[in-house]
Amino acid sequence: MPARRRITSVAIQKDRGLAGRGLIAGLLTAAVALGVGQLVAGVTGQQGSPVVAVGGLSIDNTPPAVKDFAITAFGSHDKLVLVTGILVILACFAAGIGAVAVRSLAGGMAGLAIFAAVGLLAALTRPDSSVADIWPTLGGVAAGAIALYALVRTARTAATARTAAGRGSAGRGSHGRRSAAGPALGSGGAPATASPAGEGTRAGGVGPPAPPRPSRPPGRGSPPRGSGPERRRFLVASGAAAGTAAVAGLGGRLLYERSSVAKAQASLVVPVPANTGPALPPGTDLKIPGLGPFITPNGSFYRVDTAIVLPEVPPSSWSLRIHGMVQREIQLSFKELLRLPLIEDYITLCCVSNPVGGPYIGNARWLGASVASLLRQAGIRAGADQLLCTSVDGFTSGTPIQTVMDGRDAMLAIAMNGSALPVEHGFPVRMVVPGLYGYVSACKWITDIEVTTFAANHAYWTVRGWDQQAPIKTESRIDVPTGLTTLKPGRVAVAGVAWAQHKGIAAVEARADSGPWHEARLATVPDIDTWRQWVWEWDATPGNHLIEARATDKTGYTQTAFQAQPPPNGASGYPRVSVVIDAA
Repeated sequence: MPARRRITSVAIQKDRGLAGRGLIAGLLTAAVALGVGQLVAGVTGQQGSPVVAVGGLSIDNTPPAVKDFAITAFGSHDKLVLVTGILVILACFAAGIGAVAVRSLAGGMAGLAIFAAVGLLAALTRPDSSVADIWPTLGGVAAGAIALYALVRTARTAATARTAAGRGSAGRGSHGRRSAAGPALGSGGAPATASPAGEGTRAGGVGPPAPPRPSRPPGRGSPPRGSGPERRRFLVASGAAAGTAAVAGLGGRLLYERSSVAKAQASLVVPVPANTGPALPPGTDLKIPGLGPFITPNGSFYRVDTAIVLPEVPPSSWSLRIHGMVQREIQLSFKELLRLPLIEDYITLCCVSNPVGGPYIGNARWLGASVASLLRQAGIRAGADQLLCTSVDGFTSGTPIQTVMDGRDAMLAIAMNGSALPVEHGFPVRMVVPGLYGYVSACKWITDIEVTTFAANHAYWTVRGWDQQAPIKTESRIDVPTGLTTLKPGRVAVAGVAWAQHKGIAAVEARADSGPWHEARLATVPDIDTWRQWVWEWDATPGNHLIEARATDKTGYTQTAFQAQPPPNGASGYPRVSVVIDAA
């Protein structure tokens, strides 16, 4: 290979190698920055973690339609999908930073500065932000800058050493070539002669014999020298960066787990209620396979909220402030809350994002302090019509005062199904108001209640176009059959649940293939704030069939067939299931 072509080939290999090392350097830089940021966030608080802050900012600025799609498509895994997407975008951005940095370190550092700006903007614009929230991003970016400098420096050194070695090989390979026309030429251009002993001498036989040349495969230069140690230095630097990222990330996780409230939650002794909830009458659960149980276990209860990382609120530091349009402000600690007369009730909660026949609904036995009682102590001023409830993570919900004061068991719940609230359901305290969709009634990790007006203050989702007052619609759901398997002809149990919280379910009807409605058998219920199971014994015939259901509440209203999507005030329509009955 001619020397010039060999040098060009080496230069191309250098560019490719440098580009590859740049991508690795960028990805490792991001890993170090995130790992160290997580470590610092383990001390200052998880809300300052760059990924958590950016995730929260993304949720806050996500259009409601996209949010509904995410819940429908991914359910309770929607936040995992969001975080994964953020990490993928970050990885692409980091790879770009590395590719730029190996050619211009200043350009790479500028990209890192953009990363810092996004992280700081996200951290400082969170509703509950503080100065401490900037340190995870600053610490992570500082560590990332050091890692980027070290990785880029070793990557450049390795590439330069390889290129220099390759060019040296090309130069050495051009000396002493044989002439295409004949024998090898001496230094003066004359043919070399042979001595009597057959050894070559210089031209004219003058001088010592020429030293023998080492044999070399045709078309190849000598192997690049000096590139091995430099390559190893890059590998060592990469390993050190990866190790730093892993150790820092693990340390941050351990610090976070040390601050976990799991021990406080497990050790909480649930007080005996002053007003025990209604006893469950016989027949509340029809116990049909596949039918949702009357009481939803804590581990199966749906979770929909805006928290990327679950807030860990120690009961010892929790407090609630009731203020605004009141005659006297109230400040309440957790111990003081436990000493209040507590009420207990079975209440069904439903998310406004629940589609027709969807899973985002559940029934539980709740224990807590009466919100109405606390508001009477505070003294509501004339004109107030909203409770603006704020979570520890800054989320807000607006609850109509009228619904809280009309006699229903609106409570500050501290227990669920006989045990302390799970962290994902609001430990240590959450709001529970029967009959309203969760975004206006079920504020988790609640720390503040402002008595105000709907005109003066707008809650989180109402700013995004959802209704201010959101009573739950009278709806029903078909749990069995599911339509996923072929059934045998004959008697088939069609069963499900129906709900009309704080109104009560009076009847449920079902039908097949748009035929006549048949009244279903209803389970018993303890009160009007829970869902109600139902079953219709259907005489199934072979073929394909469409099953529908509808509920009627105790006010006389019958569930509408009109199909409406969840936003802005809840879905509506008949639940439908397509089933196949096998031939006899």
